[in-house]
Amino acid sequence: MMRAKTRLTFALLTMASTVFVAGCTVTHKVEAPKEPIRVELAIKIDQEVRVRLDDDVEELINENPDLF
Repeated sequence: MMRAKTRLTFALLTMASTVFVAGCTVTHKVEAPKEPIRVELAIKIDQEVRVRLDDDVEELINENPDLF
């Protein structure tokens, strides 16, 4: 009779501890920011690259008129 009572106590304690541990799980929330994300960049590369490329292409075409 003592074994059955011990097993029942062990089973009840196991279930209670499982419920307790399951209730203490870590939760992670992923939320969108309240304010919009702003990226401020001051880039002037586009104009410089185009001017250099145009000059190089013009020079190449002048050196090789039969290229195209």
